[in-house]
Amino acid sequence: MQTITLPKSDGTIGDYRLVGRPTARPAAPPRFNRIAYAAAHVVSDPFRDSDPWGAPAIDWDRTMAFRHHLWSLGFKIAEAMDTAQRGLGLDWAGAQELIRRSLAEARHVPGADLACGAGTDHLAPSDARSLDDVIRAYETQMGYVEANGGRAIMMASRALARVAKSPDDYRVVYRRILGQAKDKVILHWLGSMFDPQLAGYWGSDRFDEALDTVISIIDENRDKVEGIKISLLDNAKEIALRKRLPEGVLCYTGDDFNYADLIEDGPDGYSHALLGIFDAVAPQASHALAALAKGDRAEFRKVLAPTVPLSRKIFEAPTQYYKAGVVFLAWLNGHQDHFTMPAGMQSARGILHYCDVFRLADQADVLDQPELALLRMENFVAVNGGR
Repeated sequence: MQTITLPKSDGTIGDYRLVGRPTARPAAPPRFNRIAYAAAHVVSDPFRDSDPWGAPAIDWDRTMAFRHHLWSLGFKIAEAMDTAQRGLGLDWAGAQELIRRSLAEARHVPGADLACGAGTDHLAPSDARSLDDVIRAYETQMGYVEANGGRAIMMASRALARVAKSPDDYRVVYRRILGQAKDKVILHWLGSMFDPQLAGYWGSDRFDEALDTVISIIDENRDKVEGIKISLLDNAKEIALRKRLPEGVLCYTGDDFNYADLIEDGPDGYSHALLGIFDAVAPQASHALAALAKGDRAEFRKVLAPTVPLSRKIFEAPTQYYKAGVVFLAWLNGHQDHFTMPAGMQSARGILHYCDVFRLADQADVLDQPELALLRMENFVAVNGGR
């Protein structure tokens, strides 16, 4: 067994012995009985990154290679979402190139599928003066996705949260955009723990009132709504939404704290998945979902349940910085040669957080190449004050 010396929260250091075993890859993309989107990150190019906070350089080859990794494991991809640092490092110009490249790449991969985030992030919330400003911004991004042959995930809008005065304002905007959509759209309910600027989305800080509004929007536009992703980190709220969805409209869990229970069916049904954590635990989630599709619930729980404590650590408050833990694991697992992120996001967490992520990843069998992960972790600790 291999051992590494890591700092601990009490200020001491101690040995940690690795216990995990890499998860075997499937020979071909497996079939699931849940729709499973993995929200994918982007890979920076540190050797071309002269302005990482303003116009970060992206390593497109490695970014596309990671999408192939996810497709090979049976996942659909939720492209250009918050996991790709939309609004926190990746601007609309970068998102456009990401969307264009991913859609083009998918055409050459049998069975590959993706949906792309369309929002209003090229419109600064402070520049939004009216609902018409928000509508025009949504039309720009939805139009770009559709012009490139993509399907849209209608992302929550900071600008709309700023200018909307009532639930009816949300109904006006969503009615207009969904009415123009060529294909069915996935809606996006992202809680304020993920983005504080989305507080009061749907016109209320009260969940029951917000739920009434979003259900009324879906009811009115059900022929244009494939489903809704809900990310409130509260399984009771997700189940409440799920119970009220019209027939044929899908619930996609975005709950990175409770996804294992929400995906497995129970008395109140089940959710499909659109998750950022699937970027980090793709082999394990793939294996678990394939087992569930075969009726092997015990294997599903055995494999997926240990990833939940890891996900809770990665998504701990301030939750919007979870992207750092996702990319940290991509680096440890050899999907990129560096731990550098757009806007310097790698600095959003401290070394003790990353040490906990390393331990929990090992205990969940998420370290795909333990020797490489150990070497990189040793170097990481050394340059961050390790003795």
